[in-house]
Amino acid sequence: MPVMGEKGVNSTELWIFRRFGIAGPWRSRWRRWSRPLGYLACSSGLVCFLIGSFLVCSIVAIVFFRLWVSSFLMVDRVSSGCLPDGEGSWSIGIFYGKSPFSLAPIELSNKSNEKSSAWPVANPVLTCASVSNAGYPSNFVADPFLFIQDNTFYLFFETKSVATMQGDIGVARSLDQGATWEFLGIALDEAWHLSYPYVFNYRNNTYMMPEGSKKGDLRLYRATKFPLEWTFEKVLVSKPLVDTSLVHYNGYYWLFTSDFSRLSIEKNAELEIWFSSSPLGPWKEHRKNPIYRANKSLGARNGGRLFIYEGSLYRPGQDCSGTYGRRLQVYKVEKLTKDEYKEVPVSLALGEAKKGRNSWNGVRHHHLDPQLLPSGHWVAVMDGDRVPSGDSTRTLLLGWTFFLLLFLIVMFIGLLVGVMDCIHHQGNYLIVSRRNEPFSFWTNTHSKLRRYAADISRCILAFKGRVKLKTCHGKLTIIFLSIIVVVLVCMTVQYFYGGNGAEEGYMYKGQYSQFTMLTMTYDARLWNLKQYVKHYSRCASVREIVVVWNKGKPPIVDEFDSAVPVRIRVEQNNSLNNRFKDDPLIQTRAVLELDDDILMTCNDIEKGFRAWREHPERIVGFYPRLLDGSPLKYRDETYARKKNGYNVILTGAAFMDTELAFKRYWSEQATEGRALVNRLFNCEDILMNFLYANTSSVRTVEYIRPSWAIDTSKFSASAISRNTQQHYNIRSECLSRFSSIYGSLPKMAWNFGSRVDGWDV
Repeated sequence: MPVMGEKGVNSTELWIFRRFGIAGPWRSRWRRWSRPLGYLACSSGLVCFLIGSFLVCSIVAIVFFRLWVSSFLMVDRVSSGCLPDGEGSWSIGIFYGKSPFSLAPIELSNKSNEKSSAWPVANPVLTCASVSNAGYPSNFVADPFLFIQDNTFYLFFETKSVATMQGDIGVARSLDQGATWEFLGIALDEAWHLSYPYVFNYRNNTYMMPEGSKKGDLRLYRATKFPLEWTFEKVLVSKPLVDTSLVHYNGYYWLFTSDFSRLSIEKNAELEIWFSSSPLGPWKEHRKNPIYRANKSLGARNGGRLFIYEGSLYRPGQDCSGTYGRRLQVYKVEKLTKDEYKEVPVSLALGEAKKGRNSWNGVRHHHLDPQLLPSGHWVAVMDGDRVPSGDSTRTLLLGWTFFLLLFLIVMFIGLLVGVMDCIHHQGNYLIVSRRNEPFSFWTNTHSKLRRYAADISRCILAFKGRVKLKTCHGKLTIIFLSIIVVVLVCMTVQYFYGGNGAEEGYMYKGQYSQFTMLTMTYDARLWNLKQYVKHYSRCASVREIVVVWNKGKPPIVDEFDSAVPVRIRVEQNNSLNNRFKDDPLIQTRAVLELDDDILMTCNDIEKGFRAWREHPERIVGFYPRLLDGSPLKYRDETYARKKNGYNVILTGAAFMDTELAFKRYWSEQATEGRALVNRLFNCEDILMNFLYANTSSVRTVEYIRPSWAIDTSKFSASAISRNTQQHYNIRSECLSRFSSIYGSLPKMAWNFGSRVDGWDV
């Protein structure tokens, strides 16, 4: 053998023996001690390599988590509830309309709640946090049914208990026709899963007919102390029926339901009808049962209360194609007798959510309960979800898959760059060693392992021989594999910690709200504006985007790919003062003034909106400045951070109250300041800060740090502040003039990192 000089001695050992004059018994002693030490060194090197590799991967993961994934995480979740759940993250919204086919979400009805800065109140109006905050940890709420007494709305719904991981029936109450809700408690809790709580009145008694198919039957409960105390009344049907709705029509009571004992595709594709002269029974099967049994997309499984409109009966059903509860389908019942049944699909006109996962019902909505109010108008509650069924399980599996791929590729790189050489040479010792040597027992016992190691070694060495790591081609191969490692780290962290991919709104005092985005631009920046509208229109809480067009031919609204309405407000004069013009068409109290050259995540925008709702009297924004010195000088954020304080927020990226801010800016007091802004074509944001500070003795600004922000004006020649030093000199001139007109800014600066949630660090 070419590597062996003596029997059992490789060429390296032979060279050492001859070089240092080792002979006789010392050679056997050498072999006895050098080989285990060689294996120890080899194993230690391999372990160190693996530890080092994963330390590098961890550093990459931490950086990725901080810069990207953390910007998607919602930090105001209830710690004991609202956890990722394989069934989804269902919540409940409310709708109003002149008919059940012209329903609009609550945010379009402009209902407000001053206590939560919800101007207007926005869907969803009830979530898992509403229940969890009341002391009943819940992962989601779904299957809502309204029960109306006089002017009080009661909402019965399924809430998935974190303690038992099964559904209970919760109840909430609203005294303002659905704008705000108070969770009252758990109305019904059994040892089995409960959902779909159909509540109705019959002969001065209130009954609940929840789905409890795990028990194997359909049960009826009667309220003993409405709405929280119920007693079991009777079994209506001894079958595991799900999503059962009751309706009185053509002289009979009808049950529309599904038998959940069916197998495979029929589970969500089956519909049955039962009839009786009384809701208490006895019940008889329709002659054509089952009505449906083979197509999940037909809407066979009920999706809420059957309702009568203009003399016709309508049935909501679930389209379960693709994922459970994907969307609602409404059917008009054309014939219903004890022997015949016919229905045809009609349009519900609710429309699909354009914001996708950023919308609370952007992926699924599977339950609707419309009811006629005494006023002649209609109200309806609907549940919705932003993730498909089984999403959390799929995400976890993908996370572990990418982690396994990461481990394998790191091992491959290690073997490629030299660790296998160590194993290969040590393997030679084992292959040629004599049976009477100290390692013979280990050798014989692990012969298969040695053969596998040898096979792997040959493959790696063959590949390594072709690649030749010291050549340019070999180095490019290592760089390519390293890039794959970084990508795999990012994908692993994203799937483990990145949530469901949605950038949601933040709840404040139990409610959501919406704001208007306002940007000012002109024809030279149209390319920027299109990307701006496409991105920000998908943010959860954005209601409308208003474009203040200062110069040039305005674009057509149809040019924009937007998930919300876009309005172009054309101005006669090219002035920075136009940014703060009073606009009676704006339907929200909150407006986000955001320059069209700033790009940041929707989640950062939502953080700023949440912070503004806590203090709507402030300017809340993303770019802090500290103006100090005598005379005052305009400084950048770096200077503010060195001093650990700020007293100004740039309004090119800030939330403010439209009524408060715009009235101040266009008051008689601000006339001289506006004239200076027109003359210098600059400083409108500084003027707004002076006007706020001049009319208040308390804090007027607050900073929220974005995870990342890109100034796209750096890629064009159309930015006002492209010449930074000249821009700063003009602003320092503004400071001197504004100080003489409105007095100095507060000497007190507010420190970074003062918020409990850490959003201003």
